[in-house]
Amino acid sequence: MQRLLQVCVRVLLGVACLVGFCRAQDFQVPAAVSAGDEADISTAGSGKATFHLIGPGVSRKSELNLGESIHLQAQDTRTAGDYLAIVCSSTCRSGGFYVSAAKPATLTFLVHPSRVPVAQSDAVSGVALPFDQFHNLVLRPLTVNFQLTAGNVSLSSRPVLTQNGAAWFRALSGKSAGLLQVTAAVDDLSARRAVQQVASDPCNLRITGQRTKVGITVQTEPVRDCAGNPVPDGTIVTFTATSTNGKSSVDAPIKRGIAQAQMLASGATSISAASGVVMGNEVRVGAQQ
Repeated sequence: MQRLLQVCVRVLLGVACLVGFCRAQDFQVPAAVSAGDEADISTAGSGKATFHLIGPGVSRKSELNLGESIHLQAQDTRTAGDYLAIVCSSTCRSGGFYVSAAKPATLTFLVHPSRVPVAQSDAVSGVALPFDQFHNLVLRPLTVNFQLTAGNVSLSSRPVLTQNGAAWFRALSGKSAGLLQVTAAVDDLSARRAVQQVASDPCNLRITGQRTKVGITVQTEPVRDCAGNPVPDGTIVTFTATSTNGKSSVDAPIKRGIAQAQMLASGATSISAASGVVMGNEVRVGAQQ
């Protein structure tokens, strides 16, 4: 909507110039205005005239005496964008000016995802957008400092210059499971988000097996990822038993760091385990006596 209004203002200014009404030297519009600032437009001549102000956040009409200044109130310039000032007496004169966003007052910060495996390349991303107190996106270049911290350890810190009002980053996730604090800061403004880092895929999966009266009990050693983080309970480990009688499989969830299953096999049996794309060692258990 703001972009559409800016285009409309430019069109009106162009039309005024084409019909010969664009004589900006008869009055002076401000060279630069920040959102929410008061400003004055000076006029020349004498007699009565009508003043029109058209902008993305305002459209007003008032009467004035030529030679006097037109005072723009703070509420007239709250919305950033292109403005058109028109003064009409016997003829109309117009001039355009731009209202830029004021200094940043709030920082919108989005981070993705909320949950991420450890030690993943380009796994964490975020974007920061600074707005002024009137909710205008600050388009002028600003430096946003992004910092990723796990516990008391800083994983990365980088300054990024905004482009068209946005600054973004992509980063490696940390090596330890737990909360990852992600902070964006512009001057004295800051916003913080938390990402839950979880163990990655199991690594170095190892199992042991022992024959019992009812078959073979097989279990894993404590299951961890390659960084040493315990794999979450509920992760599935598939045990596969192969013997002369055929092949059978059992899916067992990890509980308290260990997966365990009971295999029904009486003859000499080879048992292997897998979780996701990770294969474990193979154990051989002799025939039931």
